[in-house]
Amino acid sequence: MSNFQIDVVLLHPLAQLPAFAHDTDAGADLTSIEDISLAPGERMLVRTGLSIALPTGYVGLVHPRSGLAAKSGLSIVNAPGTIDAGYRGEILVNLINLDRSETVELPAGSRIAQLVIQQCETPTFTQTHQHDETDRGLNGHGSTGV
Repeated sequence: MSNFQIDVVLLHPLAQLPAFAHDTDAGADLTSIEDISLAPGERMLVRTGLSIALPTGYVGLVHPRSGLAAKSGLSIVNAPGTIDAGYRGEILVNLINLDRSETVELPAGSRIAQLVIQQCETPTFTQTHQHDETDRGLNGHGSTGV
């Protein structure tokens, strides 16, 4: 695994650099710069107060934190969120409270998501009239289940 530097701009006094809890973690924690209060079913774009400069050929994927999902039903609407290499704006996390009865409240500075950086390919799309035959063919969406 290669290490490389990603430049981060802190846009707010409460903003924190993404941080890995453990040396072997794939995702770096992202924190909020604002208090969060989400009623059941409510969603909110939460500010992190930071922007990153990804190199060409990389993507940032914003994933839910498993502990928050398990304990409080907090997740991300568009999981994973995608940060393209050319984007230089503030990272916003589109949180949703999936709990049916409890409001989720978190203070500013709470870890709300994980940022995973991956290499990605940019293919050229070419129109064709049909695809090669495969064993699976057109079967999908539960075709191998009960």
